[in-house]
Amino acid sequence: MNAEIKQEYQKIEDKLSEEEFLEKMNEMKKDYEDVSFMNDIDIARMIVGQFISEKNTPLSEKKEHSMDKISKMEEGADKLTIKGRVMRISNPKPFTTRKGKGGKVANVILADETEEVRVVFWTENIKLLKNMKEGDIVQIDKVTVKDGYRGRKEIHLQPRSTVEKVDTEENLPDYSEEITPIGSIEEDQEVNVIARIIRLPGIRTFEKDGKEGKVASLELQDETGKVTYTLWNKDTDLIEELDLNEGDSIKILGAQSRMRNGEISLTHPWVGRIIKGDYDVPEAEENVLKIGDAHEVKDVTVMGLVTKVQDPIIFERSNGKPGSVKSIEIVDDTGSIRVTLWNNDTNLEINKGDIIKITGGNVEFDEYAQSGYRLNTNWNTSLVINPESDGNLLEVLQEYKKHLEPVKIGTISEMEDEGEEIDVVGRVVSISEPREFQREDGTSGLVRSVDMADETGLVKISLWDEKAHTNLKLGEALRVENARTKLGLYSVDLSVGKTARIMNPLPEDLEGLPSFEDLEEMIYTTKKIDDLEEDERNVRIIGRVIDLYDPNEFQRNDGSPGIVRSMEIADDTGAMRASLWDEKAEIPITIGDALRIENPRVTFRNDNLELSIGRNTQMNKAKDKDLEGLPTFKELEEMIYQSRNIEDLEEEDRNIKVSGELTDAFGGKVLSYRCPNCNNRLESVEEEYICDFCGETAEEPKYLLMLPARIADDTGEIRVTFFGKQAERLLGMTTPEVADIIAKSADEGALEDKVEDLNGMHISVIGDAKFDEYNEEVRLNPKKILEFEM
Repeated sequence: MNAEIKQEYQKIEDKLSEEEFLEKMNEMKKDYEDVSFMNDIDIARMIVGQFISEKNTPLSEKKEHSMDKISKMEEGADKLTIKGRVMRISNPKPFTTRKGKGGKVANVILADETEEVRVVFWTENIKLLKNMKEGDIVQIDKVTVKDGYRGRKEIHLQPRSTVEKVDTEENLPDYSEEITPIGSIEEDQEVNVIARIIRLPGIRTFEKDGKEGKVASLELQDETGKVTYTLWNKDTDLIEELDLNEGDSIKILGAQSRMRNGEISLTHPWVGRIIKGDYDVPEAEENVLKIGDAHEVKDVTVMGLVTKVQDPIIFERSNGKPGSVKSIEIVDDTGSIRVTLWNNDTNLEINKGDIIKITGGNVEFDEYAQSGYRLNTNWNTSLVINPESDGNLLEVLQEYKKHLEPVKIGTISEMEDEGEEIDVVGRVVSISEPREFQREDGTSGLVRSVDMADETGLVKISLWDEKAHTNLKLGEALRVENARTKLGLYSVDLSVGKTARIMNPLPEDLEGLPSFEDLEEMIYTTKKIDDLEEDERNVRIIGRVIDLYDPNEFQRNDGSPGIVRSMEIADDTGAMRASLWDEKAEIPITIGDALRIENPRVTFRNDNLELSIGRNTQMNKAKDKDLEGLPTFKELEEMIYQSRNIEDLEEEDRNIKVSGELTDAFGGKVLSYRCPNCNNRLESVEEEYICDFCGETAEEPKYLLMLPARIADDTGEIRVTFFGKQAERLLGMTTPEVADIIAKSADEGALEDKVEDLNGMHISVIGDAKFDEYNEEVRLNPKKILEFEM
């Protein structure tokens, strides 16, 4: 119990214990929990009033002490009746209680012959204002007197307060609603005006003392002039609540005038009112500046068709706080101009093809603009998107809009000029991961490649820097604006950089756009492995993995790390090697998987065609319909891996199966020392390993386990060398285990006996036949060991 409540309790301590008093307070709090203006001291006074009135006659009931006039009313008195003339009524304002509940409050200035007082109407009483207007004489029952703003006395209504109009005039002050012409307003006046809204800018936010505020400045006009009328913070809600629009006529009561930058302006007061109605004020005359006539001039109205929109750019203001700027271009029947939008206006949903009306912009000289000028907006500029108007200009702009349709992707290949800006709509059919690069000036950049397609074709799009971070999904429909053409060696590509936009398509963009599945069928031609040719594009291969190798890490020429993994893929016409690069090398794959590979590069390497599967290739598990006609893994093994006698082997035989006895297995030197940077052979010089290729000294080399031997059958024998995992499988040891034994023994031939024990085993190998020019013989390059046994 604080001191103030304690003081109230002491008035009735002979009638009620402290515990009983507090219990009554808690019960009454529950009854009044939704009454926004009741606090603990008010409740304490109500309880005290109940007990004092039972036996004592209040002083207020005695004529000499009656609080029947405003000047006599004292703080803390309640259940009073007040009578006076309504001098001012405010628009209701919203608020939030300490418990998070919303409510409204309105202020009424009431006057009698003694003085004026502020009367507060809360949520429960707002409905009583409907039958009141300025000048009325009213009697309000059951009110409470409180200490208000800056110690001024206030009258507060309670939930059961009543308001009644009365006819008595007595000696009440007169009410006069004098309307001041805008042209006659002077500084520091309280005025009433009737005017028309000729400009209604958006609501702006600002920060002051760590708190966010709101402001909106309406421009008003009557037959005598123009004036700015500013609403602050919660008063800005009146724009929506009263449904204020440009062209509306309004009456404002109690506006406060002030001088700002040498001009008179008006501010909405804490007790003031805006009344929307049909008042006798001239219609606003609007002079729309033709864009072709633009010159350095302030406060103009321009209307045009939006032909270009750029994404906002965030910057740091001089005070260290963030700001944003955004450029658009508009056109009318006389020319085009760039428009600069700032801060809150950059969040407006403005799209290419919208018609925008800009009121209150300033035309400024701009040496970088094609027309020599730009239109700069400010905090008091009004922006109306797609205004309702029956003017001729609007009809002209609607006609121009028909020429802003995105181009069909199939027509891009016919363009001959580099740097031409175009819009396209399509679906993402291929996505690469972003990759970093270094520019000539030493700065780093980011680029990402995407293939987009519509029903007419496919185009490669490069996304640069921040655009490379765009979250994209395969099959997603996109609208790309302001992309620039880039002439490639074989095609015309698109470049999407700082001034371009990546957006969700408009509803009309999706009309006629095929599904992702349909586009796949349209773009990619399914080919058999045996029909592939070098440098083919937009092909699809359906095949099954028949062999798979471990990933290998490497270092690119620019020093960046990479990873590659090889696999063998086959269909009913043949088999070929495929290289999986970087993120594709990490896709989980097992031998026997059926894959659908779209848009791989078909290259010629080591005298054979190979598939290169990188950023622009889509590789997924084959669909059910793809499996029709694709042999099983067992069937492919039988088709691809054909058994041959050694004497029948010919140069360039591929994927042949050779079975025989292992002979001449040599273990004198089973480790090859490799450079950890470039994987080339290392030379040992004075107990150091030096790479002749990259010149680096390696403290710890990479080890390649190798096991040379021959395979013999009844028809002949052939040289073969097993590397890596194959050699580990034959020895039953890992490469690190072999390296450890050799290092500890300091003997390169430490495993010679173990290797020679392999001689005589039966082995079946899948491999390719190659001519060994050094030994002038055909040898077998093993790809997979099928089986071996002693």
